[in-house]
Amino acid sequence: MIQLVGLGADGLREAGEQALRKPHEVVPLADATLRAPIPRPPVIRDCLCFLEHMRNCQEVMSGDRELKDTWYEIPAFYFACPSTVAGPYEPVPMAPGSTWWDFELEIGAVIGSGGRDLTPTEAEQAIIGYTIFNDWSARDLQMRESPLAIGQAKGKDSATTLGPYLVTPDELAPYLHGGRLTLDVEAAVNDERIGGGRTDMDWTFGEVISFASRGVSLLPGEVFGSGTVPTCCLVEHFSRHDPASFRGWLEPGDVVALRVQGLGETRQTVLASPDPVPIPARHNPRAVPRPRRKNPATSAVPYTKGLHEIGSGVWTWLLPDGGYGWSNAGLVAGSGSSLLVDTLFDLRLTAEMLTAMEPITDRNRLTHAVLSHASGDHTHGNQLLPDSVRIVAAAETAKQMPTEIAPEILAAVKVADLGPVLGTYLKERFGPFDFSGIRLRMPDITFDRRLTLDIGGREVRVLNLGPAHSNADSVVHIPDAGVLFAGDLLFVGCTPIVWAGPISNWIAACDTMIGLDVETVVPGHGPVSAPTVSALFAATSRTSSTRPIPPIPRDWTSGKPRGPPTSPSTRTGWTPNGSW
Repeated sequence: MIQLVGLGADGLREAGEQALRKPHEVVPLADATLRAPIPRPPVIRDCLCFLEHMRNCQEVMSGDRELKDTWYEIPAFYFACPSTVAGPYEPVPMAPGSTWWDFELEIGAVIGSGGRDLTPTEAEQAIIGYTIFNDWSARDLQMRESPLAIGQAKGKDSATTLGPYLVTPDELAPYLHGGRLTLDVEAAVNDERIGGGRTDMDWTFGEVISFASRGVSLLPGEVFGSGTVPTCCLVEHFSRHDPASFRGWLEPGDVVALRVQGLGETRQTVLASPDPVPIPARHNPRAVPRPRRKNPATSAVPYTKGLHEIGSGVWTWLLPDGGYGWSNAGLVAGSGSSLLVDTLFDLRLTAEMLTAMEPITDRNRLTHAVLSHASGDHTHGNQLLPDSVRIVAAAETAKQMPTEIAPEILAAVKVADLGPVLGTYLKERFGPFDFSGIRLRMPDITFDRRLTLDIGGREVRVLNLGPAHSNADSVVHIPDAGVLFAGDLLFVGCTPIVWAGPISNWIAACDTMIGLDVETVVPGHGPVSAPTVSALFAATSRTSSTRPIPPIPRDWTSGKPRGPPTSPSTRTGWTPNGSW
């Protein structure tokens, strides 16, 4: 192909006419597998000819749409990888280690006879044909590399699609106006339209090829990408102000279709890639080691990472220090079956926990898993549960889960340049977690306010005491063991967070938990509480050190701690007789 395009327009036309006159073989198109028109270009340059695309991307990254003056002065380009060119219908693996996998619809111009120090007119005449150009992009890797300020690297290294045809300029003459191709385009994922428009370029191919040829001899088969047609990629549709509205990045199994008037259509399936081999970071002599945080609260069991038995047939999995993302989980075993309370923030942590539980779950098959609420540090590991495990959650939890911050967004927070204060804080908080490969698995069973489960002949009560920390906050009560898994209604030794509220609901939830008269309480974060109700109440009141702890209300007939006051106007969810 490179030899053919090197013949120039006249030579290529003659070769085509000769093939029509005396074909060596005729193959129906339906029986052929089309490769890229130029399977291994000598050089690929991707240009940035659509300034509106750059404005849109810059707004996503920084909130500022104003481009620097240089964008209006230089027809910029960068070099892409010729060895990872894919055909128009060939499956494309994601970049290893990337969770922000994106496509970009562009037009590719292929050089014919080449030349050096070309004028824009000569450069346009050097184009032997046009094709669809998909610049596959690993956005998270891009962000990781951007502080280096050395241009594109692994973020753009994994794939470039060319095809399905090389269309000669004479066939596109009706769409050429002043050196600009004006073609209608459309991009879709799984047949859902993502973006579209026309190829009205700010810089023409003639201009960018002329610029690239300064002091450089362009060779036959070199490819120039136009840059992305505005809206024809995913990153432009991400909103900093409403991240939940984003459809998400590409995942294995997604089908990306790019259609361009006069050039045809590419249609490709996204494939998963193996995890990259880790390369340890170098020591930074300027880095200031941060002291290891220690949770100051006392604990009823040793506050160490791992599985701890806290009652007859009941265990908790603890993750010190209980800060952001370091959450607790639980396991309840009955006769022949067991129930899991929550998964963890990433797949590695969840797999480690499930492996440690196998001596128990091998004897008592895991049949149910209860989600205390929608936050990712309690749900991200759901996909590792066997399909036979029925996931249980409050209906509002199931509704909220798809609106939580997506794992791939959290992955980018680890690498985004968000400044010395916020950026350092977020990297410290999220740096230990690996958010790659996480796919949201939704609950199989939902309930409203309460649900009773039979786990191998053992009664397990699930109560939704929210909204407080989140839109729904479920606690898991095992009456015969005197154990309560409180989820994020309780943070022991670390600051409670009330995202949903109001505060009165949270106080009511604490009163309800006190009224359950349990001996052991496992918070969502932090150590297991001491086996006294007073310690439980103190743990929930840590943030008000100057406010006296009110007395624990007690039932007048038994002297035991009782539930919330019986007025329904002051304690949401309680009836006048004090029942739930």
